[in-house]
Amino acid sequence: MRDYAVLLAGIACAGMGGELFIRGVVGLAGWLRISPGIIGAVVAAFATSSPELSVAINAALAGQPQIAFGDVLGSNIANVALVLALALIIAGIRCPRSSIRRDFPVALLIPPCTGLLFLDGTLSRIDGMLLLGLFLAWLAVAVAEARQQRSATAEVLGEWRRWRIVCCCAAGLALLILAGDLVVSGAKRIALSLGMDYFTVGVTVVAIGTSTPELATAVIAKLRGHDEVGLGTILGSNIFNGLLIVPVAAIITPITVAHSAGAFISLCFGFLAMALTYPDRTGHIHQARGWLLLLLYGCSLYLVLTFGN
Repeated sequence: MRDYAVLLAGIACAGMGGELFIRGVVGLAGWLRISPGIIGAVVAAFATSSPELSVAINAALAGQPQIAFGDVLGSNIANVALVLALALIIAGIRCPRSSIRRDFPVALLIPPCTGLLFLDGTLSRIDGMLLLGLFLAWLAVAVAEARQQRSATAEVLGEWRRWRIVCCCAAGLALLILAGDLVVSGAKRIALSLGMDYFTVGVTVVAIGTSTPELATAVIAKLRGHDEVGLGTILGSNIFNGLLIVPVAAIITPITVAHSAGAFISLCFGFLAMALTYPDRTGHIHQARGWLLLLLYGCSLYLVLTFGN
């Protein structure tokens, strides 16, 4: 019962933290004179990926990087096929051109690039450095675009004071991180008691738990009419997960998965989810895709639990 109570507490923290964090991020975008999409893809994505980063570092230092690898693969599927799917079911999303040009191609390439490096069954320290190099290249492009926007936009004084923006961001982020920790803590104990191996626990239970901040952020952003923040957070989170968190874990302790069926399934479904989400020529992701993504997520969980354990 205690584990289930911890799960419920984590969900409650996610709801409150998501509300505060969205308010703070939107205010921050106005204060810094940068589009909400870039704030979402860089600042909010890094913040909401902090549970995955914490899990990855702790697992790698403990000599169990399989949990970190499974967590990232599972989180990248959950972010798109569960989190974004739920936002799409509320209503379709119009994507800004900058996200289509900057973020979608990188997020789409992460699963095949990781799969190629994993062909020998191990993500080595060199592999981690290669992925980290791709991340730094993407980050440089995002920072350059942010500087360009800032120099071209006059300062706008919003209705919120700066101290209030900072407080909302900080309080919301603290609650989101706490939510991720609580959900992971409770769910991991339940899963391990059911006899799952470390990779399967990471790719299913821990992945859903560490995606709680993205879920709260994306759904509340959608309900508040800030699609650009929610979409940017999801895409940026997948990029941080695949090109920063996995490399960090691999650099600390090379990642080897004894039975690679679960990893192969997760990489394939991660690619399929991103491909299914790619906007049409008008920049729209239509509502019907949300239901298809949920079906895809259900299939991925079934296959991982059946063949990857």
